[in-house]
Amino acid sequence: MIEETARLEEHHDVGDSESLDLLRVMMRSREFERRAGLLSRQGVAWFHLPSSGHEGLAGAAGAFGPDDLIFPHYRDRALLMARSMSVADMTRDLIASRGSHSRGRNMGSHFSDRRGNVFSIASPVASQCLPAVGAAWAQQLAGGDEVVLCSIGEASTRQGEFFEAIMFAVDRKLPVVFLVSDNGYGISTPTQGLAPVHMPVLHDSLVTRVDGVDPEVVRDAALVAVRKARTGGGPSVLWCELDRLDSHTSSDDQRVYRSPGEIASMRDPIQVFADRLILRGTLSREDVSAEWDQVRIDVEEEFSSIIGEAVDEVANIHSHLFSASCNSVIEARGRFATIVDAINGTLRRGLAEIPEMLMFGEDIEDPKGGVFGFTKGLGSAAGGRVFNSPLAEATIVGAAVGLASVGRRPVVELQFIDFAGPAWNQISNQVATLRWRTVGEWACPLVIYAPYGAYLPGGGIWHSQSNEALFTHIPGLRVAVIGNPVDAELVFLDAFASDDPTLILIPKHLMRIRHSGEFIEPVPRGRARVVTAGTEVTLVTWGNGVEIAMNAVSVLASHEVSVEVIDLRWLVPWDRQTVVNSLHKTGRLIVLQEDNRTSSFGAGLITDLITEDDNFAELLAPPRLVARDDIHIPFHPDLELAVMPALDGVVRAVLSTVD
Repeated sequence: MIEETARLEEHHDVGDSESLDLLRVMMRSREFERRAGLLSRQGVAWFHLPSSGHEGLAGAAGAFGPDDLIFPHYRDRALLMARSMSVADMTRDLIASRGSHSRGRNMGSHFSDRRGNVFSIASPVASQCLPAVGAAWAQQLAGGDEVVLCSIGEASTRQGEFFEAIMFAVDRKLPVVFLVSDNGYGISTPTQGLAPVHMPVLHDSLVTRVDGVDPEVVRDAALVAVRKARTGGGPSVLWCELDRLDSHTSSDDQRVYRSPGEIASMRDPIQVFADRLILRGTLSREDVSAEWDQVRIDVEEEFSSIIGEAVDEVANIHSHLFSASCNSVIEARGRFATIVDAINGTLRRGLAEIPEMLMFGEDIEDPKGGVFGFTKGLGSAAGGRVFNSPLAEATIVGAAVGLASVGRRPVVELQFIDFAGPAWNQISNQVATLRWRTVGEWACPLVIYAPYGAYLPGGGIWHSQSNEALFTHIPGLRVAVIGNPVDAELVFLDAFASDDPTLILIPKHLMRIRHSGEFIEPVPRGRARVVTAGTEVTLVTWGNGVEIAMNAVSVLASHEVSVEVIDLRWLVPWDRQTVVNSLHKTGRLIVLQEDNRTSSFGAGLITDLITEDDNFAELLAPPRLVARDDIHIPFHPDLELAVMPALDGVVRAVLSTVD
């Protein structure tokens, strides 16, 4: 390890003052750990992730400028103290007070500092890697020389998203430095035989093995990697080998799985660096002792000034789940014949009017223009802002998080919503939580759209899902289902104007149905569409359900039953008032969805409505849910139709409530 480190191209001498500042930062970080441990044992703090042994990484901070973005690891305390964060900042995070960067919403050691360009940590390991390369891509597209640092633990490098990020960065020669902290353990599991650096899977030209205990060696390696990145040389991986001096967390005891001899043999980066400064004559041992004394006094003062700070008001906990309402006027300009035409035209308009907008997805560049043609012809008109992605949904969404966080307005296409699984980690843990967990300091104005739903022969299990309930269950993500060209235009324009992430689901069965000559009145933003008025039954649906509902209206007219059909359009947030007004008028409620029954959005909507006393009292009959049984969708068209909600089921449900 050390021999390989010694082959770095050059050593960068610094003055005594900088060396002393670096030593003090390392000491402050260690003293913070000591006091945090005490508070955890006293019950003042609930959970703590110590960084003792990782202080040598503070040396990397000097290689990065203030405009460079850092996507940190939870053991980067010393690195971030050297960058921008104070003991007071970290104490507030430790006790989850209202003065913390998250107001107590995020866990301790989950650092974030918007002013210092430190991105917010999410707990799922390696989930920062794809946003980091997305941010680096944004810097590259802007033509600047900013560099991104992505820090990660070595056990986490077995996550697939780490490799997706590496491949994306290499493919596009992105200005990003991956700093891997290798302390030899993934909680209690030794990583010597598990980490990819020990296997022939990372190219030698990409990886530099670094003595992570030595802050000057770390600094030298970081300077070389940053220079390479700034000059267009692409990414580097600094594999920093060091020791984790404390247990994994405040609820762990490493003595259970590490021998006394192993623990005693670990190297202390502060001791290593202090001894070197003594050897150089920069400090004496008495000076080192005096520095420790002063650090303890300073840290004690900062701790004392914060301990006892109040927790945030419970009434504030709902703030920043979404941005403030956008008041911009959305005007539908086109009279498009099909949903595909409307989406293509609206994307074209967005690219023309929003310079920050770019598109990213599989096969969306010309000449293909996407498998459904949504982006056909947009590449040449967009000035190089329509990009083909690799066949990797996590990369598509994760990179878009990074793009959005630094001011871009990414719009990404998933070929089918059925394939969103690989992107689930990014959608649920980064996209939907970023604004809330940082109290609005970071935001993710991202648009994701995807074809969805059945009623189109030959889809089968993996091309016919209507799984909207998976996404409506995630707080912080807006979800819409479009059913006609006018709503397609309106919903996409609304999403472009929003500072929140939006998922737009596009029923495949309805995409190419022509509406030419048929006037569809635009509906105000956020409102459901009353497709047809009625007086006896309220029928709520969305997407493909609207077509079935309208066919049912024709049949039920012969039974002299008047049905009011409501197309929700927006599922999150859904237009509760329009549904309540209709329910109070009719006294009967049917919800029609193509998703399966259990734990579905329709089931939740019914429960939400009838648990309100005023609404329950208005009911003249029990509400009914018309949905697919809890079964997968078969491939053969006849079998598919047999399991999907159909006209006769809707008619029976309505008549049962009237009878």
